[in-house]
Amino acid sequence: MPQELNLIQQLAVFVLPLIFAITVHEAAHGWVADKLGDHTARMMGRITLNPVPHIDPVGTIILPLGLYALTTLAGGGGLIFGWAKPVPINPRNFRNYRRDMALTAIAGPGSNFVMLLLWALLLRLAVGLEGSASWFADPLAYMAVGGIRINAILMVLNLLPILPLDGGRVLASLLPPKLSFSYSKLEPWGLFILIGLMVTGILWPLMRPMLQLVQGLAYSVAGLM
Repeated sequence: MPQELNLIQQLAVFVLPLIFAITVHEAAHGWVADKLGDHTARMMGRITLNPVPHIDPVGTIILPLGLYALTTLAGGGGLIFGWAKPVPINPRNFRNYRRDMALTAIAGPGSNFVMLLLWALLLRLAVGLEGSASWFADPLAYMAVGGIRINAILMVLNLLPILPLDGGRVLASLLPPKLSFSYSKLEPWGLFILIGLMVTGILWPLMRPMLQLVQGLAYSVAGLM
C-alpha cells in the first residue's frame, strides 16, 4: 500500500466515494419503495445513479468533508455525517405499511454495505497491480480505502435506532403500534440527540465495534487481513 495521506489529500480522495455513498443510499430508498408500490420517486426522476439530482451542496459535500476534517484534527477518528436531497416517499401507497417502511428504510444502509464490498474488490485489484501499474494502482487504492471507510461510517451511523435515521424507521416499524406511535413522537428531537452524542464524545465509541467489524470484513475481502 502507498504511504499515508495527509488531511488535504484524504479530503480530495474522499469526494467521489462520498458523493456516491450518499446518493446511492438515497436512490436505494426510492428503488425499494418503487418495488413495494410507491412510484413517487420514479415519477420525480430520483431513482438514478446520476448524483446530480440527489446532491445537496451542504449535506452531501460541505458538511461531511468539514466534519471529517474537524473530527480527524481533534483525534476523533474522522466522523462523516451527511445527506442528499430526500427521496420523496408516500407510504400510503405501500401494500403493507409497517413491513414496507422497514424494507425501504433498511435499503439505504444495505446499499452502503454493498458499495463497501465493491470498494473492497477494487482495493484487492489495486493491491494486485502494485509495482506493475503503480500510476493506476495507487490512486485506486487510496480511493478504495476512502470508499470502504465512508460507506462503513454511513451504514453504521444510519443503523442507529434514532429517528429520523434509518435504524429509527426500522425500529418504529417493528415495535407494537401503540409503542411505535409513542416512539415516533421523539423524531423532532432526533437531530438534537445525535448532536448531543457527538458533542459528548459518546457517538464514536458507540459506533466503533460495528465499524471495526464491517471494515474488517471489507479488508478480508480485499485480501489484507
